[in-house]
Parts: sequence; C-alpha cells; structure tokens
Amino acid sequence: MADETAARRSRTGPRRLLLATLTAALMTAGAVATAGSSQADLSLGGVPEASCAPGDLAETSHQGRVPAADYTSGRARQGYRCNTVEVGRHGKRSVLGSGGYKVQRYTDVTGRTCAYYDSALMVGLNLPGVLTGGAGLGVVVLDMSDPAHPVKTANLITPAMLQPHESLLVNQERGLLAAVMGTLATAPGVLDVYDISQDCRKPRLRSTTLSGVMGHESGFAPDGRTFWTAGAAGFTLTAVDLTDPGRPRVLHTKTGVVYHGLRLSDDGRTMYVANIGSPGLLSGSVLEDAGLDILDVSDIQDRRPDPRIRTLSRLTWEESSIPQVAEPFTRGDRRYVFEVDEFSDLFGDITRFNAASSPVGAARIIDVTDPRAPVVVSNVRLDVHDPALRAEVMGDPGARAIVRSYTGHYCSLPTRQDPRIAACSMVGSGLRLFDISDVERPREVGYFNQPGPDGASAMSQPAWDIARRQVWYTDTDEGFFAVGLRGAAAALLPAD
Repeated sequence: MADETAARRSRTGPRRLLLATLTAALMTAGAVATAGSSQADLSLGGVPEASCAPGDLAETSHQGRVPAADYTSGRARQGYRCNTVEVGRHGKRSVLGSGGYKVQRYTDVTGRTCAYYDSALMVGLNLPGVLTGGAGLGVVVLDMSDPAHPVKTANLITPAMLQPHESLLVNQERGLLAAVMGTLATAPGVLDVYDISQDCRKPRLRSTTLSGVMGHESGFAPDGRTFWTAGAAGFTLTAVDLTDPGRPRVLHTKTGVVYHGLRLSDDGRTMYVANIGSPGLLSGSVLEDAGLDILDVSDIQDRRPDPRIRTLSRLTWEESSIPQVAEPFTRGDRRYVFEVDEFSDLFGDITRFNAASSPVGAARIIDVTDPRAPVVVSNVRLDVHDPALRAEVMGDPGARAIVRSYTGHYCSLPTRQDPRIAACSMVGSGLRLFDISDVERPREVGYFNQPGPDGASAMSQPAWDIARRQVWYTDTDEGFFAVGLRGAAAALLPAD
C-alpha cells in the first residue's frame, strides 16, 4: 500500500505542477500565487492517540475504527467514549433522517441558549422519523436551557430551511439565522433569513427571496452585513447584503468557480475558500487541483461600486479529497486555518470513490499569515485514514457506503483567538477531539462515537458551549447529541 501511495504521488506530481504552471500563466497580470503541496514531508498516518480516563469505553482497534467484530459481539452498541460523556440527546433513530450537516448555537438578549440543526441530508429522507415523532422536517430549534433535556420549540420549514444542505449558519453579532436552498449539486438560491436575537426559541422570519442565486454552501461576514452563497455545481459565488434582513440585496456574483465552504477574516475583507477544483483539461478527470483559495473581498465588504474579487493564492496538497471548509484562527501574531476535506476523492478518479485506494483528505492546519504564500504545517488524521491501513478497515460495516465511511466532513473551533482544541465530525469515526496547542504537532485528546447497526454517520459542523464544557453535534441516523468534555479534553477549553 505504501508503494502504491508513493507511485500515485509520483504520477500526479508532474501533472499537478504542469497544471499549476498553466493556471498561473492564465491568471490576470500574474496576480495569483499558486502553490503545490507543501506537506510532502508530513505523515499521512494518525496523530498520537488520546489517553482515556479509567472507565471510558475506549476503542478496540485502530484509532477511529469500529471493527466488524464489535458489531458481531454487540460491543458497538455501547458506543465509544474517551474523555467524553453523553449529556443529552434529541431525535429518534431513523435511517438517514435525524440529523444533517450543521449544528449552530446562539444565546439571545435574555440569556436563553438555543441549538439549531438541519434534520436530514435531504428533505424527505427523515419521513420515517417524522411519522414516529422524531425530529421533524426542516431546521429543528432546541431550547438548551437544560442540555440534559433539550426541548424542541419549532421546526423551520420555509423553502431554504427545508433543504439547506450545508448552508445553515448563525451570525453571532446580529443574531441572524440564514440558509440558502441547496442539494448535493446546487439549487435555485432561495435565501431565508430569521431574526433570533430577541427569543432564540422562536425565530422570526424576516425574508424569503431568490437573492442567493444558487445554493449549496455558505459563509457569513462576522459583522453580519454580508451573507455569501456558494453554488458549487452552479459555478457561482454570490454576496448578499443583509444590512436590512427584510430586504436582501445581491451585491455581486462571481461565476466559473466550484467553491464549497466560505469563511472570512474578522474584518470581513479576506475569504478562505474550500475550492473543490477546476475541470481536468489535461488529465480528463472531472475536477482536479482541489485546495484552498484565499480571496480579497474588500471591495464587497467596503461596498465599493463595480466590485472585484481578487484571488491572492491557491494551495493544493497531496492526499486531498473534497475540501469542505477552512476555519480561521490565530496563535499569537500568526494566522491559521483549520481545513477539513470531506469523504474520499470523487473527482480525480470516480471509479475509486470510497475504495481502499481512494485518497482521504481528512484535515490539516495551514499557516495563512502571508495570504499569498499559505503553508500546510500539520496533518490532522486518524489511523483509519492512513493509506497503509485503508485496505484492512474498508470491510467494516461503517466504511462501506458514502454516508458511512472513514473520512472527514466538518470541523470547528471554540474560539478564533488562540484555540487549543478542535472538534471534527469524521463520519464513521464519530466526533473526534484534537489538541492543537502545538499547531505543528496536533494530537487526539478524546472522542465520542455512537454507531448504529450500519455504522456511524457523523457529518455535522459541531457547536461549542464553552461555559458548560460541551460540544453539540448530530449523527444523520442517531440524532442530536450534547457531549460533555472531561479530563484532558475539558482542560483545553478557554475560560468562559
């Protein structure tokens, strides 16, 4: 397997270099810095494993694995816990229908705290759960006054909330909840905007418009004035003015891009884009050279007439799959993003999707202090992502399908300022917690995995309740979990 991986790198390296060179030559006035992989010397194996506390339900095999033997013996039904404990839960088990792609958290002006999560990967898939009193359709609103007993207070079923795909976001500054209608590819960009600032339990609809243009993923300027939609297969990036949430206004649409998750600097002027890739004109692949784009969007943030979006750099890396999102953070005077790839490589060679030989991007930390010269400083991976182990683990029940696979999907941070811990939903491996105190030497510090009969399917962006030492996430089959951190994991959270 190691020889095969090396051979794959040998084959793809020259092609990537040639395409990067041609791309750079075609960029306007040579303004874009294009970099190949900067992680050639970084390990593709798992980070150091967590030290679990006595009494924890530790994993029985490779890091991140739920082996077939555990299903046969019944061990898998107990779940796997390391420096974590289940605090609360919402939603009944329903195949592909108790949770989706995002969990968001907000505390309103009265001090109430709520959670918001999309109830299914696609509208209709959760119908069995709806009929049996489960989470219900659309976006679920939970009163989290008592995390041990989440109380559903609403289901948001306006068009975008019924089918938000990966776009559901809360803006903390203004108390806005927004989403754009999306699918696995794209969809007409119906944008729903709710005000949750006064009573988070009862979101107030401010507008439903077509201002999103196309939908799939999204981003929010920290000041809450601009909502960004990524059309993915619609090949669009759209900036929408939400100065008046009741009257969204399209500011600019960039076309010809295949963008995924969008995150912005604190001043809203720099965007970190998960770029799914460009058409493979040289190789014949669907898309290639996926990675991170860093954009100057200051014209939009400053509301200049005839705005331009400028690409400052593009970074690619070996063993990439489908870049999902890159979360910005600082460490002292340096700037980083915590980037995560989803699933395994689909576009490089569709015949190998979710196969033992498929590249798994997992996650990484990238230094973006110089936005024109980003550098990968470390990989954040589990043993099950190791190319040398993939053939051994791919026969497990939790690794046989796209929605049950040993791959990455979403990660999040409790704060942008000097975070020491990160949480990742890594599909078949459940919720994983990483110590990132040393950005060049991350290590695992805990996990929580509750697989169903067919494996786990943890895909949501986790939300943080720092004061209560908790992380909230959803599994698409098992529903919403409030997970308490303890021991070494809890010690890494900032003071409230």
